[in-house]
Parts: sequence; C-alpha cells; structure tokens
Amino acid sequence: MLPRADKRSAPSPDDLEAARDRLLPDVLPGPGDPPLRVLFCGINPGLVSAATGHHFARPGNRFWPALHAAGFTPRRFTPAEQDLLPGLGLGITNVAPRATARADELDDAELVAGGERLRALVAELRPGWLAVVGIGAYRVAFADRKAMAGRQERRLGDTGLWVLPNPSGLNAHHTPASLAAAFAALRGAVDAR
Repeated sequence: MLPRADKRSAPSPDDLEAARDRLLPDVLPGPGDPPLRVLFCGINPGLVSAATGHHFARPGNRFWPALHAAGFTPRRFTPAEQDLLPGLGLGITNVAPRATARADELDDAELVAGGERLRALVAELRPGWLAVVGIGAYRVAFADRKAMAGRQERRLGDTGLWVLPNPSGLNAHHTPASLAAAFAALRGAVDAR
C-alpha cells in the first residue's frame, strides 16, 4: 500500500500573493522509476499550487479525482502525494511555468514559448503520451487553432499527443463524470500502446 501524506492547512492570502510568478518544479521520473507512460501538462501553476509546491492543489480542482477514476492511480492521491506518480510511469509539467491566479493572465507569447519548452522536454524524456489539460492552451502552444479534445493526429517523435479538458473547478463545462470519462479514454490508449 502506498503511504498517505499528512494534510496541511490552506495557504493564507499573504502566502498566495507571495506565490505570484513563482515557478513550480516538474514531477518527473528519476533513476529506478519505470518509463514515463504519460506526461500530464497543466496550463500553468495556480497560486495555491505555487504556495504549496504541489500541482493541481487548489481545492475543487478535479485532476486527482479524475486520475484515480480513470485507473491511473490505485487510489485518490492528494496533491502532496504527487511524488508517487513517477513510480507509476506518470509525470506532471505545465505549458507556462509562471504561477498566476487565473490562466487568462498568461499571454499567447508565454504559451508559445511553453510549447517550445514542451517539445524539448518530450524529446528528452520520450513519454508515451503528452496529455495537455486545457484545449485553449494546447491550441496556442502548438499553433493548432482547430484542435479538439482527445487524441491528436500530430505526434512529437514517438510521443502521442492528447488534449484533456481543464480539470479546474472553474471549468463548469465538465462534470466530474465527464472528466473521468475523458481521462479514461486516454488510459485506454495508454494501455493499448
């Protein structure tokens, strides 16, 4: 059984403001970890994530529940348990590294630069899949204004590209069930590979 991390108190408003523009390190495999099956890619870190040092950490973010519901994790992980992902062949990065309160604080130039960084990271790590969570960020970063959610025709070398809905609680277009289904479709492609 995997260990469960301790719960910590929520960051204060001062902590959140201090986290603005902070960079959040990627969660990537190390020596002894299995090959990277999926590199999940958020739009950029939110302030709660930057303040805590954990990806998808804002209360109400549905990334961790969707990851578990799709069968990527054996149980629902907390954001503080993100370092367990590389042992499962999973990682996390972001299109834009800079923390903001809302993704719409980013400009297109940051997303385009993030797309270039992702191409280099994928060339280095060679994951089976790069899964970008956020269709708008994907469209800008990869200059594909007509992209739709799901599997993309484009590949980065041997790495397949997949676009998932943004799991933020602010994204009212998707329910927990529809997010789980989108993540499960990716899981099916990962298992079929």
